[in-house]
Amino acid sequence: MSKEKYTMQQVGAHGDSERYMLMPTTAVGGSTTNQAAIEQQYGTDTHFLGSGEVGDAIYSPITINGRDYEYIRYGDDNDMPYELQRLLRMNMIAQRAQAFNVQCCYGQGVRFVDRTTGKDTDDAEIREFCLRNSVHEVFMEQATDMKFFYWNVTVIILSRDHSKIIQMRHKDVSYCRFERPDAKTGLINHIFYGDFRKAMSPIEAEAIPLLDINDPLGDLMARMGKGPDIYTGERRPEPKIGRDCKFAIVSRIPTPGYQYYPIPYYAAIFDDAWYDIYRLIGIGKRYMIKNTSAPRIQIEIHKDYWMNLCNEEGIIDPQKRKERIDTEKQSIIDFVCGTENAGKALITGYYFDPNGKEQRMVRIINLNESGKKEGGDWADDMSEASNSLCYSFGVHPNLVGATPGKSQMNNSGSDKRELFILKQSLEKPCHDIMLKPYHVILHYNKWSERNITVDVPMIELTTLDKNKDMQKSSVKNNGKYNEDNNN
Repeated sequence: MSKEKYTMQQVGAHGDSERYMLMPTTAVGGSTTNQAAIEQQYGTDTHFLGSGEVGDAIYSPITINGRDYEYIRYGDDNDMPYELQRLLRMNMIAQRAQAFNVQCCYGQGVRFVDRTTGKDTDDAEIREFCLRNSVHEVFMEQATDMKFFYWNVTVIILSRDHSKIIQMRHKDVSYCRFERPDAKTGLINHIFYGDFRKAMSPIEAEAIPLLDINDPLGDLMARMGKGPDIYTGERRPEPKIGRDCKFAIVSRIPTPGYQYYPIPYYAAIFDDAWYDIYRLIGIGKRYMIKNTSAPRIQIEIHKDYWMNLCNEEGIIDPQKRKERIDTEKQSIIDFVCGTENAGKALITGYYFDPNGKEQRMVRIINLNESGKKEGGDWADDMSEASNSLCYSFGVHPNLVGATPGKSQMNNSGSDKRELFILKQSLEKPCHDIMLKPYHVILHYNKWSERNITVDVPMIELTTLDKNKDMQKSSVKNNGKYNEDNNN
């Protein structure tokens, strides 16, 4: 332990003994309420504010292949996705809850299924498309962006003759920005994909044509000359072979008041106190472990101890006696506070007075409550903070083990199974939005004419009497698959 952290401060006397408390150095020679010192030790309060909540959108210039554009900043400082990731990475509960949300959203993965039977299709063309595009990995990437940022970008690539969509790729939205809407039409024409963290250097980005957010299929058909323009009704000529083959499709979860980039509901935890409460509990426990119990220790030293110490060592000079006493005080502090001295003994003398009563020269008294575990008084607060964080992410603490202690995890297996099924069912709206690009592919490639649709089966845990761990389940409407969206 550093010698500058604590000092022995006399606080009183008891009989022939002087009482000392171990005090932080700042409490003796400075102010313990110094705001800078507090912030250095515990950090500042967390705040999060996105551009979608207040004010107008902010635009910045960007040049791509010699052409000038303007893009919409993702947050006032254009760093909202990076700040979200940083804050979430700093909190174990938040990161684990988000990982659980992503896994639940994935379910059993995206499937191209027969509308009538609900079984996976055996169509060779579709199976080859899934294999060559790593569809399950793309879907997992979509789920990650949807749970962290509430929107995702999927890029589709057509064949050179524009007859089929042959590839689909996911673009991490941390590196995506919307182009400024067209002044005449109000439409966003491009998505820019690049590393926007380079604030002090030119941004190298790709401009990807963006299909209409509300009707991507109709927009794509019009661009390929296969259908009327969705706004003017006019038909365009077919593009040249090998040109205009790459487009972006945006899927967004709507949130109140967003202009372009959704503000995740969970972002409230950064302006709420519970994110900081959980963090401060961890910091407090860490400092308690590092510093052991120094501020809760009382030391009683017999008034003759210092004189006897110097006399036994033959120290006569007053200044040297003072230095020797200071050195001995520091030795006692190091013994009490230093973790490296755990298990070691402090040897001091004692004697019996004429009445036969033992007189100790140095006595160390632990002021902590007897039998109480150090730091245990925060266990309830930590549990409350964990529950509050899980609540903000829509995750029951029993499903991710966020609440410490076996007594907090006493739900039955049936309760946990029902919680998991409920969680899976709540992913249906997210699945419907995420499947937008898959339905575009289905209809453009005319696979829908083969009675094929796309679905995300849920994992449904079963009871022991069914002799299996889980079964596949899909959300149905009147006994039929996906009749609600006519896809």
